[in-house]
Amino acid sequence: MSPKSKREDLPHVVILGGGFAGLYAARHLYKAPVRVTLVDRQNHHLFQPLLYQVATATLSPSEIAAPLRALLGRHQVGVVLAEVTGVDTAGKRVLLSDGELKYDYLVVATGATHSYFGNDKWAAFAPGLKSIEDAVQIRRRILVAFELAEREPDPEIRRSLLNFVIIGAGPTGVELAGSLAEISRHSLPGDFRNIDPKQARIILIEGVDRVLPAYPDDLSSKALRTLEKLGVEVRTGARVTNINEEGVFIGTEFIPARTVLWAAGVAASPVARSLGVELDRAGRVLVTPELTVPGHEDVFVVGDLASINDADGKPVPGLAPAAMQEGKHAAHNIRRRLQGKPMEPFSYWDRGSYAVIGRGHAVGIAFRRFKQSGFTAWMAWLLIHITFLIGFRSRLAVLLDWAYSYLTFGKSARIITGPAPRLDRLRRAPALPEGGEKASLPESHYAAKASGAEPVTPARH
Repeated sequence: MSPKSKREDLPHVVILGGGFAGLYAARHLYKAPVRVTLVDRQNHHLFQPLLYQVATATLSPSEIAAPLRALLGRHQVGVVLAEVTGVDTAGKRVLLSDGELKYDYLVVATGATHSYFGNDKWAAFAPGLKSIEDAVQIRRRILVAFELAEREPDPEIRRSLLNFVIIGAGPTGVELAGSLAEISRHSLPGDFRNIDPKQARIILIEGVDRVLPAYPDDLSSKALRTLEKLGVEVRTGARVTNINEEGVFIGTEFIPARTVLWAAGVAASPVARSLGVELDRAGRVLVTPELTVPGHEDVFVVGDLASINDADGKPVPGLAPAAMQEGKHAAHNIRRRLQGKPMEPFSYWDRGSYAVIGRGHAVGIAFRRFKQSGFTAWMAWLLIHITFLIGFRSRLAVLLDWAYSYLTFGKSARIITGPAPRLDRLRRAPALPEGGEKASLPESHYAAKASGAEPVTPARH
């Protein structure tokens, strides 16, 4: 028999998702007596923590992504490019949009997507940041806003073009706000003749009373001070009640802004619902200590889709290091099952987390106890991200781009793709939902009339 025929007779492990959890599960099954197939709707692994740098023109997409086949080829992993629509646990089948796959063991690592807290219509006006497509779209919106402002004769519309609103002050929102402030204050001045990019307003909105609410109070306060030094206008304790193509409502206050970015919430992949088990409020699977689905020891759920607590009873965070550890542990337990040994419970080793706030500034906690801020934290963040990047070429390219950006404030990936922007489309102002006035009126009008624009159910983030 050929080596391929022999492998066809081995137990089949199907892994859904090529993120950190899925990639590490596949790699740690190398040389195990199994046949491994990884399914993803994209052909690349994405280093998601650096997506915001693609969105703000510091890095190019190819510097934070690598083809799955190239990464897994030598590990003898089959790769299937397909859309997963669900899982039939009774029939041990993965359902695809154009077929199905049988499995003996299943690792579900399909991650998370954006959550607009029941206001899905906002997605058209405030894109989130989860994929390369999202990052390229956001980069286009940001750069086009400056280009249109350069040509716009109406001061009201020009002001709305130079207002950038980020909703959600977690790590992604803080990183976006800091990077946007650097673009407007340091990278773009001198490039335009009719506008001063330094006049751009970067507005960061958070529903609770402080930025980075998952971090200790003192680190949150340091992050706030750094953001304010960069020129970011931070609005805490502010609830967004409506978003449209003209801007954002906070209660009855209207902020005109043609670029609104969403960083306020995430929801688990809809694949979780097809497993037919209990989910938490965010739609994640309440897994066993061994990372399996209750009642199905052949189905593992890892990464952002898994809801599990650490040894201290705290939820394991949806971070890349946690996903890596869970993917590796799922592979470990599959090996143990093949050997007839009992599975072992997952134990999370918290190496820490960091949030970067512009050039040379970050806050973070290492190993649960060591607080860091400023340049020291930024260097630690830099080292960690370079270490986790997949492939030598990616590490070298990112390091060179970061060095260039740090020394010159330049943004090397300031490329606009897609059709040429048109000024006349800025004046097509449909009526606001819920009986509001037309959006083409000046900001002073909104302050008096916006109360009719609130949706029935206000958002929470």
